[in-house]
Formats: sequence, structure tokens, C-alpha cells
Amino acid sequence: MTTDRAPKLSRSTRKTQLGMAEVLSGRRRGVRAALLFAGPAIIASVAYMDPGNYATNIQAGAGYGYKLLWVVLVANLIAMLFQGLSARLGIVTGKNLAELSRDHFPRPVIWVMWAVSEVAAMATDLAEFLGGAIGLALLFDMPLLAGMAVTAVVTYGLLLFENRGFRPMELIIGAFVGTISLCYVVEIFIAPIAWGEAGAGLITPDLPDIAALTIAVGIIGATVMPHAIYLHSGLTQHRAQVRDDRERRLVLKFSNIEVVVALAAAGLVNMAMVMMAASAFHAGHSEVAEIETAYHMLTPLLGGAAAAVFLISLISSGISSSVVGTMAGQLIMQGFLRIRLPLWFRRAVTMIPAFVVVAIGANATEALVISQVILSIALPVPMVALIIFVSRRDIMGAFCIKRPTQIAAVIGAALVLSLNMVLLVQTFGVNLPGLG
Repeated sequence: MTTDRAPKLSRSTRKTQLGMAEVLSGRRRGVRAALLFAGPAIIASVAYMDPGNYATNIQAGAGYGYKLLWVVLVANLIAMLFQGLSARLGIVTGKNLAELSRDHFPRPVIWVMWAVSEVAAMATDLAEFLGGAIGLALLFDMPLLAGMAVTAVVTYGLLLFENRGFRPMELIIGAFVGTISLCYVVEIFIAPIAWGEAGAGLITPDLPDIAALTIAVGIIGATVMPHAIYLHSGLTQHRAQVRDDRERRLVLKFSNIEVVVALAAAGLVNMAMVMMAASAFHAGHSEVAEIETAYHMLTPLLGGAAAAVFLISLISSGISSSVVGTMAGQLIMQGFLRIRLPLWFRRAVTMIPAFVVVAIGANATEALVISQVILSIALPVPMVALIIFVSRRDIMGAFCIKRPTQIAAVIGAALVLSLNMVLLVQTFGVNLPGLG
């Protein structure tokens, strides 16, 4: 356990803080002024483009073509809502979701929430770590364990920039997000997409069988991430120094715009993943379910450029999401338990399950999909807590959410809970009508 030291802030962080103060005082306006407030949602959006998404999206596109695109759309809309609420909580209260849970819930509830969050953190790191390692192993023809070691060193090095204030990390993660997005713009131009079928899949809900349900729950688990809901409130809680409700409303306005833009971009990347897999594999290769197999088959089907771009995006996804996952893990533990572990120790704890999975020879992609299902089952915990807090006037004051937003949030949480319940029932062998 370590004590916090005053960090030496980078020039970019100091400049951003001064710029935000000028905007809030009315001395600075325009698009460039708004960009000063961008960053938290970009960091959170990495959780929606992590390697777990690659695994579930490849299985969705290869096995069911464009039929599960609607699941990606619904998951992304739920993600926008809850990330916006999380950011709102941090901006208005100056505390993050874990801290407020510690302050307002009974101690047994706090311990349960923390335990569930730690399991989710390990599942998250399993997906992120394996994804980066798989990409490096395939690109440089190295053993998977060696790829994991390289991923560990790189992510630890990047995490050290967090000590320089928020801006350097936002710029680094933003560069990774840009790389992933650009890669999938390229993939869409390479792959022959059936746009009519894609459009139909986007607006027509369909779950053909139980395997599709499992993938759908995995997509939601990979898209609406527990640690991202916790983290977003922490990224916004002290970022802009607001003096009154007028300034608070302005920061909220910028935050909401950023959430919509960043999460819309993440949603489009996920849809592009499904569409690429549907285009390349569904007709004749629907059995493709592994990242490694997808990479090896992309070269003969779409060419070497498509395969190389796929790996670059996967490596960027694995490294950046692993960094963000560790940041979230620190915030969760510090918020619930008031404990801040040394960075290297926190990184080692969440890496252990990934190394165990590889060491015992488990199927890496299958482990990725299972990790996303675990995340989906853990997801209702922060979702319900967040709804409770943003609905309480004694906590949010004038910024308490209105009834329509509250209803939308409850519906989103209920949808996740319902899908999870159906999956658990099916897992224990009870057949449900229409999904046999």
C-alpha cells in the first residue's frame, strides 16, 4: 500500500487546465475550446473496442452474418446512456461511483460490490491481455507467452505517464483509438459488404438459437463494461475545476457531446468488425470462431493487407485497453477500500489469470468470449448503483436525472439482467421456447 504524492504535471496538463478555466469564465469559445474538455469519454471508449469485442464480433459475423448487428446497436445505445450518467456523477459530486458506494451502502454490500468488481477486472484483463498477446504472436511469429510478456512491459511503461496528469494519458489513448478506427475504415473498403443485409440486421431483432444468445450476451458484456462505468466517474470528478452550477452545466454539456461522439465511433468500429467477419467468413467459413483462424483466413480471402491491418488494430486494442483496465482497477480498489496498491503489484494481480489460461493450454478465443459473458453478468452491479445515485436529489441536487432518463436507464439495466437470466437458465439445461 502506498501514499499519494503530488505528481509533477506535464506541460500539456497545465495548459489544458488553464484553457478550461478560460472557457468556463467565458474568455474562450469555439470548437478548439470544446476540445479541451475531450478526453474522459475517449479513454472510456477503449473499453468498447477491446479484444473481447474482436472475439464476440468475429463469432457473430462468421456464424450469423449480419443478423446480430442489432445487438451491437442496442449495446452501444445502453453504453452511451450509462457512460453519460457516470460522467455526470463525477462532474456534479466530485466523487466517483466506488467512493459514493462506500459512503452510502452498508459494509456487506460494499464488500460484495468490490469482490464482483475485482472478478470483472480480472475477466477484463484476461480479454485485453490475451488480445494484445495474440496480435503480437501472430505478427512477429513468437510464442503466445512471449507476446504476453511484451504486452505486460509496454502497458506498464504507458501507465507511468499517468503520474504526469490526465492529458498525456488522454493523448496516448486517443492515438490508439484513432489507429483502431482507421484500421476498420480500411477494412470496410477492402471487404465486400452486403449493405442491404447489414441494414436489415441493424433494425431487425433476431436470435436464431442458443449459441446466438450466448454471443449476444457476450457482445453486451464486451460493449457495456463494468470497469468503464466506474472509471468514467473518476476521470471527470476533478478534471475541470467548477465554481458554480452555471460552470457545472457547461462542463456537462461538453461531456455529453463527447460521450455521444466517442461512443458512436466505438459503435461503428464494432459494427465494422461484425460486417467484416460476415463478409469474409459467413458464406462458406461460418465455423470460424477464433481470432487466430480469422487472421490466417483473411489473407487468402481478402488479401495480406486486410490481415495486417486486422493485427495492427488488435495489438492497439489490447495494449490500450489493458492500460485503461489497470487505471480502472486502481480507482475501484481505492474507492471501495481506500487502498492504493503499487502500480506493478496491481498490474501483476490482474495479469495472473491470463497467464494461467495460456499456461494450461486453453483456447484463447474461447477464453475471451467466456470472459465477456462474465463481464455481462457482473455488469448490473455498477449499473444499478449508478441509477440509484444519479436519481437521488440529496446527492445530485438540481442535476438529479429526470424521469424519462431514469426510465431509459432502468430499461437498459433490465435488458441486461433479462439476457443474463436467460443465459443462466440455458446454461443449466432448461430449454426456453424458441431457443431450443
